[in-house]
Amino acid sequence: MSAPSTHQKTPEPLPSYTLRAAVANRRMNRRAWIITSLLVVFQIINFADKAVLGLVAEPAMRELHLTAGQFGFIGSAFFFLFAIAAVGVGFLAGKVPTRWILLVAGLSWAILQFPMLFGGGAAILLVTRILLGGAEGPATPITLQHVHGWFPAKERGLPSSMVAIGSTLGPIIAAPILAWVIAHPDLGWRWAFGVLGIVGLLWSVAWFFVGRDGPYSHSATRPGGEFAVDTEPAPALDAAAPAPAPATRPENGTDSVADDSDLLGLVPIRRILGSRMFIVAVLAGAGCFWAQGFLTTWSPKYLSAVVELSPEAIGLVSTFPWVIGALALLVLGYASRFLMRRGVTVRWALAALFGATLLVSGLCFLVLPRVEGTAAVAVLTMGAGLAMIYPLAPTAIAFSVCSRQRAAVMATLTAFASIGGVIAPSMVGLLMDGAGYVPTPKGQPVPAAMVDALTGGMNQAFWMIGLYLLVVGLASVLMLNPDRTARRLQRFTYHD
Repeated sequence: MSAPSTHQKTPEPLPSYTLRAAVANRRMNRRAWIITSLLVVFQIINFADKAVLGLVAEPAMRELHLTAGQFGFIGSAFFFLFAIAAVGVGFLAGKVPTRWILLVAGLSWAILQFPMLFGGGAAILLVTRILLGGAEGPATPITLQHVHGWFPAKERGLPSSMVAIGSTLGPIIAAPILAWVIAHPDLGWRWAFGVLGIVGLLWSVAWFFVGRDGPYSHSATRPGGEFAVDTEPAPALDAAAPAPAPATRPENGTDSVADDSDLLGLVPIRRILGSRMFIVAVLAGAGCFWAQGFLTTWSPKYLSAVVELSPEAIGLVSTFPWVIGALALLVLGYASRFLMRRGVTVRWALAALFGATLLVSGLCFLVLPRVEGTAAVAVLTMGAGLAMIYPLAPTAIAFSVCSRQRAAVMATLTAFASIGGVIAPSMVGLLMDGAGYVPTPKGQPVPAAMVDALTGGMNQAFWMIGLYLLVVGLASVLMLNPDRTARRLQRFTYHD
């Protein structure tokens, strides 16, 4: 009888920081994944705060005696400080632990909801929306930077995708609940703000006790210590092994930057912001923010007057574009990961997919004025939903800059792109005013002429954004090239 073989290959253990290892070993890396879950909730609250204004449009305009143009201006006001705060806090995040930035943001969001609950008028609504926009401007880049601090570079894809999808879950989860609150005779539209304020306070308390900066963050002084998680020790360098290849890209520009993006050196920030890819990403991102601005300010009004849905149905249907956005982010995220693992460059595996999706979104908006009823709901859902993929733009940009500059660059990109969110609500409101739309007093049926005026104004806006998305989508496919941009920027590397 032969002895059993002693040469069977032992399977390599999974790194303990991965989700697969946590499931296989029947234990979670609790702190890292609890932090990730809290940040997903943080993003849900972030986007619910944006969506609430559109949900209260009808009763708020009546009670506060606002025209469509005035209400649209309030919707745009959310983005007045959005860009300034995003840039400022983005640069600050390189020096201050992000746990404290997130705590201040959460508390600010909550406190700014209560003035409207306690009887604030139009002026209070305007001021609180401006301040809320400033507090929420840095949310996405700071959240991404914080979650990256809890995972090594190769394992950041899943938690990053979860955070990005959390931003689309806000309206999905909040819209039906807030619609019920608004329609409830004992509560009303002001309590929609109150509910968000209470939820924000609860999150802030939880974050104060649980939130920490991770061992891979810029504020961590050593791998272990206060912020330690279960991680594998870094392998020792072999003295006989060749030194790592420099971060500069080969001159032919055909290979992918994905393999060594963390080796890129510091370059002057003006070179990054002046690059062709950054400019294209800003223009494309502005189109994405336009869609968000429309959804959070005017979409419920469109569904009410044009499609004639009940408030409860509007609360449900308003979630559909965000569902499509979440699915699009998930599909595109996995597709880019699949392609990059097979050697496809970041340009074609990520940036081109982003641009192609915007092309489809633009086509949907161009078709929207020609359809009505259920077909209009379906086309609006697809068009606005596919424009919810903005997080892919800063993700693509991040591949072309060094890790220490990513938060600042992503925040600056978000700031400039948010101009689309400033334009959308006012643009649509002014077009409706120009078409002759006047809000109907409470309790009276909306005259057919007012429905036609509202529809005409919105259709003009759909034509404009449809053409715009076609142009920036095509530009993204052709010119959003992180691989080439990384190679060019590294010619200006410096050391601090």
